[in-house]
Amino acid sequence: MSMDLVTILYLVASVCFIQALKGLSHPTTSIRGNVFGMVGMLIAVLTTAALIVQLAGGALGLGWVLLGLLVGGTAGSVMAQRVEMTKMPELVAFMHSMIGLAAVFIAVAAVAEPWAFSISGHGQPIPGGNRVELALGAFIGAITFTGSVIAFGKLSGKYKFRLFQGRPVQFAGQHWLNLGLGLLAVFFIVGFWHSQSWLDIVLVIALGFALGVLLIIPIGGADMPVVVSMLNSYSGWAAAGIGFSLNNAMLIIAGSLVGSSGAILSYIMCKAMNRSFFNVILGGFGGDAATAAAGAQEQRNVKSGSADDAAFVLGNAESVVIVPGYGLAVARAQHAVKELAAKLTEKGIDVKYAIHPVAGRMPGHMNVLLAEAEVPYDQVFEMEDINGEFGQVDVAIILGANDVVNPAAHVKGTAIYGMPILEAYKAKTVIVNKRSMAAGYAGLDNELFYMDKTMMVFGDAKKVVEDMTKAVE
Repeated sequence: MSMDLVTILYLVASVCFIQALKGLSHPTTSIRGNVFGMVGMLIAVLTTAALIVQLAGGALGLGWVLLGLLVGGTAGSVMAQRVEMTKMPELVAFMHSMIGLAAVFIAVAAVAEPWAFSISGHGQPIPGGNRVELALGAFIGAITFTGSVIAFGKLSGKYKFRLFQGRPVQFAGQHWLNLGLGLLAVFFIVGFWHSQSWLDIVLVIALGFALGVLLIIPIGGADMPVVVSMLNSYSGWAAAGIGFSLNNAMLIIAGSLVGSSGAILSYIMCKAMNRSFFNVILGGFGGDAATAAAGAQEQRNVKSGSADDAAFVLGNAESVVIVPGYGLAVARAQHAVKELAAKLTEKGIDVKYAIHPVAGRMPGHMNVLLAEAEVPYDQVFEMEDINGEFGQVDVAIILGANDVVNPAAHVKGTAIYGMPILEAYKAKTVIVNKRSMAAGYAGLDNELFYMDKTMMVFGDAKKVVEDMTKAVE
């Protein structure tokens, strides 16, 4: 296989990745986007496999390639089959950790055998520019790996180890320590550029591993979706850095796409949560301090009702807006919700869905759940498109959402002040389904639950919605 053919195939794969991102920007083209992404990755993997076999030579090279494809393909297939939608952020964090570790391994291999990557000839030093790119790629990859591992632990909530718990881990001088380690890493990167010393590159990687932990542990559970998005960006820049050092156009393009899209997504999420990206990364604000304060809230009376009561209200409405949240995802109630909406539509009731950018655990979480239930795309509206309609809506039914509908976002001094919310409180009647009166991630009480026009229906979202559907019939 000539290098010209490899370059062309990599270019085709890169074009497929660009088309994949374009297709994934809208639900109606998402399937096409996924197909482009899979085709691009297939071309990239097969081209790389053929190139490795050619360079390694013989059956041994082919054996290593097949082993890698078998292990990676099997692990990916098993995890994709088993993962639940509520656990998707954890899966994404795990994948980012693997990308970061791969960047570290490639950098180490390139330093050990630069001739195999066409960086330099046998016994020849690696060019200075390539050394800097390798060191930066390895450093960012190391941060991505350990940072993603910590994020995975915080998201899962299964581990008792302190660093994996949702509460921020903070100590005096933490930011100064991070700054010192960062400057030290720069010093050793310069050292590696100057001397190509193994000690320098090993210390750069070790400092990256340490910084990955220290940057993520002070961030609370409420900000983990932003962290996962940020780590997504890091993994892309790590791949791009390695791509520059190896003169691999596909890695450069693919890494840049991932890095830039992850950065844009992080910005969108911070804007939707009214948070500063730098504050989230440097201080981890949100988290459990607010949640702890929520525990001291006084008990207040709410107006509660049954699924039959809610069904009666829904059946007499002319317009209904459904606001899905994390509670819907946990209960896997998306199919039940679609059935309820279908019954209401049969009665001539106008039904729409309102989606907040950060509802659930990551952007697009609710969109994917509704798409899985084959909810028509023309019934699903983003926050900015539907907020103006809530004042004319007869019933807003909120399923497991909390902070994204909390009017406290309009009150100065609250933890979510200025955060854009779905203005469900403007609807003529509000039905809220929750398991309990527990606060959301921000740890704030929700005044919407105590309004005279609000009916609380407690219980598992799927069971409650199924009971509503039966009653509507």
